[in-house]
Amino acid sequence: MQTIQIQEVGRIKEIKKSIAKITGLSRCMIGQLIHFTDNTRGIVVGFASGEVVTFLLGKIEEIKVGDPAYSNMEPFTIPAGEAFLGRLVNASAEPIDGKGPIQGTGCRVSPGGDSLRSQGTGKELNPEPRTLNPVRYPVFRKAPGVLQRIPLSRTFETGVLTIDATIPIGKGQRELIIGDRMTGKTSICTDAILNQKNKDVICVYCCIGRTYSSLLKIVELLKEKGALDYTIVVAAHAASPGGEQYLAPYTACALGEYFMDNGKDVFIVFDDLTKHAWAYRQLSLLLERPPGRDAYPGDIFYLHSQLMERAGQYSPEFGGGSMTFFPIVDTLQGDVTGYIPSNLISMTDGQIYMNTSLFNSGFKPAIDLGLSVSRVGNKVQCPAVKELSGMLRLEYVRYNELLKITRFKASVSESVNQRLREGEALTQFFTQMNNEPSPLELQIILLYALRRKILAVLARGEIDYFKKNIYGFMREKFPNVVREVGDKKELTPELRRGLDDAFLAFFKDKGMSG
Repeated sequence: MQTIQIQEVGRIKEIKKSIAKITGLSRCMIGQLIHFTDNTRGIVVGFASGEVVTFLLGKIEEIKVGDPAYSNMEPFTIPAGEAFLGRLVNASAEPIDGKGPIQGTGCRVSPGGDSLRSQGTGKELNPEPRTLNPVRYPVFRKAPGVLQRIPLSRTFETGVLTIDATIPIGKGQRELIIGDRMTGKTSICTDAILNQKNKDVICVYCCIGRTYSSLLKIVELLKEKGALDYTIVVAAHAASPGGEQYLAPYTACALGEYFMDNGKDVFIVFDDLTKHAWAYRQLSLLLERPPGRDAYPGDIFYLHSQLMERAGQYSPEFGGGSMTFFPIVDTLQGDVTGYIPSNLISMTDGQIYMNTSLFNSGFKPAIDLGLSVSRVGNKVQCPAVKELSGMLRLEYVRYNELLKITRFKASVSESVNQRLREGEALTQFFTQMNNEPSPLELQIILLYALRRKILAVLARGEIDYFKKNIYGFMREKFPNVVREVGDKKELTPELRRGLDDAFLAFFKDKGMSG
């Protein structure tokens, strides 16, 4: 039997950049999708006297005043499913990677046919498309209720030693990454994505307002490291219309919620919400809404809090899935009291503060342990890491204070010298290269070596050599010890003896002084 589709038809009365006003549509709702042409759509964001106001998506230049607008009187939904893994989509969940439609979802190719390709080689940056039964999810979905959630109890391993040891993250947590431009905020998040390989965690990277070249670099990195197979990239780069930049994080949430509802663990990076706020401010000023602090509209707080509330840990009765958020926000000259940064600090479960001075001094990742915090705390840490890292943050802060005091002194006592050597070893312990996440077993091994004061007696070059080679040496010579560290995650007397024997064998084999 043929189905009958009921549509309302209106006319475009006015177009102002990314905003269109439509007459003739009497039955619309906020968040509903409006169709103009095959390549242009809009989202209802408000009403005036006899008019419907929409944000425009797609090829805006294809429409003009007087063109028809079609309403199906349905909420805005997008397709979702496993077929999106490894794909690059725009804010409407339409593929932009040049591989054609995503099979089984009913979604179409983005208008314009633009694709992300490796510069110079022309190679595609995604695997073969997967199949999927079509499922549609609302973009502006209500956050899970309190009765659907349980307290966070499982650790989310980022692979960044500083974070996992001193600022532990739980699955379902919202941890803000905050700092000035060019301080390594995105690198923290990409390392976390790379570390989810073979951990059954679905990752979503949401690009909002970043340059096309920086987006391309991240996609190439994920492809090179084999992380694109379990990652979805939602892109609304700087050249995208303001409506798409506004919509992108909600689309990323909807794609992640499909997997969370099916019992999976999901990790989403919003890079970054500063530009998302800029896009919404631009659209709101075009809508002639009254500006408030820093010219942002009054509902910008609600906008971001509505987004952040969608993270969480489902109870077993609702599948047991989780969704972890890493929103990124820029500060200006280290000012965390700005309107958008202070808003996001108040609605997240902690923040990782990236310090410009630390970054310029060569301490990377440049995480300021004095200002960074995780409100979940060590409740989600495994017993071994909890035991070994208990006073690590305090020791590092004390070392920095001691360093300031003794910097201009000609001589200090032997006990102070010993504390300075241990502090230097701790600083090198926290230093980590980009795109080289540390597995949990290596973190426990290095923490144990630090607690045994092995690193404090090594020279600077020897510490770096130890960090780079001890894991490979133990996997080859002491595989049972490495396996036991990963399985038990607890320091038993037998495991301590095994680690001590492995360290002695390493120093003897390499001819080092430890």
